[in-house]
Amino acid sequence: MTEDDKTGISHLIEKELNSADKILKPDFNQKTGRELLAFYLQSKFKQVLAYDNKAAEPIFVEVRYDFIQKFSRRLIQNPEKRIMIGITGESASGKSTICKEIQNVIKRFNMPVTILTTDNYFNDISELIKKFGTFDNLRDNGYDVDSPNSFQLDILKEDLDKISHGEDVYSPEYLLNGTGVSVPKSKFVPSNKIVVVEGMASMFGENKDIFDIKVYVETDLELRKERFLTRAYTERNQDLENAKKHWEYILGAGEKYVKPFRSEADIIINGDTNLTYFSQILEYIHTITNNFEV
Repeated sequence: MTEDDKTGISHLIEKELNSADKILKPDFNQKTGRELLAFYLQSKFKQVLAYDNKAAEPIFVEVRYDFIQKFSRRLIQNPEKRIMIGITGESASGKSTICKEIQNVIKRFNMPVTILTTDNYFNDISELIKKFGTFDNLRDNGYDVDSPNSFQLDILKEDLDKISHGEDVYSPEYLLNGTGVSVPKSKFVPSNKIVVVEGMASMFGENKDIFDIKVYVETDLELRKERFLTRAYTERNQDLENAKKHWEYILGAGEKYVKPFRSEADIIINGDTNLTYFSQILEYIHTITNNFEV
């Protein structure tokens, strides 16, 4: 991120906060109030896109032509439903990093946001791992770990349906210790006003239909490979040979199971974006959605 980008977005935030032309806070219980908010958000989001387009390293790679209008209609017609955001992308594209930065901004501004990872919905494969000895042996014997069939999609869909209508749930927890164990109903997931669901399984099956905003994270192939191998070696204690073998597997799996959803995304974002700039864009979006005259 250049100094111009940093200064520019900070200037936009300051200008918004000090503006003398704030609109009165709409009455969201009235359709006219929601229509006013939708029109306001459309104009402001277009402003964000125009600004980002001029940045040295833009965040937004593509935005679906009808996304803003479609999302605005959703706010007007069904205001009580949670705003559901699905984030997918191939392995090591930056999904988790982006979600961590969203969490940082959430804490700073005390925003009502829930983040759920679909990696916790992997099937329990502990018995298979016992049979084959290790996860790598299981994979080498044909187990397709990134296939939609390797996830508890029925439970994920049920949980997403409940969360979207305001009901808290307990999700499974998949243990990342090589045992393949999935613990049922283990992690508390509150139903906040905004729900961010991250992971390749977010778009599998009927799950993609529940999202108001579908996001695809895209990153250069060589950077993804570097990230994956580094993470496998330093965080997961894999030897380099097995890590390279698994990388070859996920390349094929990504092409087959994840990349097709790129064409269905409302927003495609750069997974190599500068996190400071990304954080400032989130701060600006928070500002424009909360900066009304009371």
